[in-house]
Amino acid sequence: MTVTRKIFVAIVSFVVCLAAIFVFLTYFVIKESFEVMAGQARGELMEELSEQFTRYYNQHGNSWDGIQQFTPDDAGWRHYPEASIVLLSKDRRKLYAAGTANPQMIANLGLKEVLRSDGQVIGHLRYYDSEVAGLSKLRLGIPISVTFLLLVSTILFVLISLLIAYWIARRITAPLRGLIPAIDRLGQGELGTQAPVLSKDEYGKVAIAFNSMSTHLQRNEDVRRNLVADVAHELRTPLTIVRGKLDALQQSGSAIEPENLLPLQDELIRLSRLVDDLHLLSLAEARKLPLEKKPADIAGLVQRVMLHVEPDAGEKHIDLTLDNHSSGRMIELDANRITQVLLNLLVNAIRYTSEGGAVRVMLEDRHDRDKSFLRIAVSDTGVGMDPEQLEHIFNRFYRTDEARARNSGGMGLGLAIAKEFVVAHQGMLEVASTPGQGTVFTVELPYSG
Repeated sequence: MTVTRKIFVAIVSFVVCLAAIFVFLTYFVIKESFEVMAGQARGELMEELSEQFTRYYNQHGNSWDGIQQFTPDDAGWRHYPEASIVLLSKDRRKLYAAGTANPQMIANLGLKEVLRSDGQVIGHLRYYDSEVAGLSKLRLGIPISVTFLLLVSTILFVLISLLIAYWIARRITAPLRGLIPAIDRLGQGELGTQAPVLSKDEYGKVAIAFNSMSTHLQRNEDVRRNLVADVAHELRTPLTIVRGKLDALQQSGSAIEPENLLPLQDELIRLSRLVDDLHLLSLAEARKLPLEKKPADIAGLVQRVMLHVEPDAGEKHIDLTLDNHSSGRMIELDANRITQVLLNLLVNAIRYTSEGGAVRVMLEDRHDRDKSFLRIAVSDTGVGMDPEQLEHIFNRFYRTDEARARNSGGMGLGLAIAKEFVVAHQGMLEVASTPGQGTVFTVELPYSG
């Protein structure tokens, strides 16, 4: 059963049950109200007659013998038109009758009273006159008429409710019906399929969540395809070089000199580095990267990395400086991984900074609520990057300058690996850049405790 039908059936069932209860209660209240009205019309008279007949029964040894000759003391009841009395035994046999009314009329329209003595039923008294008959007809007729009108109104109400319930059910489930085709297309492999967002309620939130999931699936699939294509592209170049060199050596027919093997060794080293970096990146992305965290002096670590890149900076006359504004607290980290991150950032900063430029490393503490972070900012005065480049800077195999990066040995994995290393330390790596003015990479690492 569809959701629309379930909602429709639920609403209709509720309406029908509510209408039935309303009709029953209305009939019961009206009927009881006229019963009370009829009883009050001759209440004192019925009470007096009941006492006289009960007294007669008790005075004659709890027997109705000779009751046919009994005459009630108060004969005022005879003044009413067609006044009649009937006394029945407890097993409904007629014992006494007075008046001219039809017995069937008395039974159907007369007032009824149960006679009791010592808590036991001893008989049934019936009283009838034309006024009581009129009230009894109203008592019987009006509830039936009202009930009939209520039933007709209820049927019309239910029919209208059916239409309203069907409209409500269709309206409520419309966003869900709009989502089903998109789900089916996604299940058939159409990644990136978007569902219409028709409301701002829970259905709208589901549609937004579905669209986000579909977008992420498409993005992940694109990343997977691009990864395969990029890996194949990166492997093709060194393999082609190795194959060409080997073919040339084989065709020469002469002895192979050791120096002729050096280009082959360089390409094999490049292949090994690529495979190692890919393996390292896959471990980091899967959160399976082993970390050997120990308390470390981050300022000393940064200084050692800067000493390592000082010769490259000196060749380009780049001013390499360190501004340490941190508290000097020890921080838990894997020194080898963070060294690789800093080395990658500094090497890139020097590579893309023109001669005579400057590269600055700044350390400072940052506090956010109850947490403290160490911020490492690596800024340069290089060529900078466009906003379009910033969106992809941490992607695998992405290069801001394809030809320059390839010639200098870069494979476009350094920043992707650096970011995963920082994330593995529960930190954050961000970048900001202005074309022609420079770039700032910011690393934030949390202090433990």
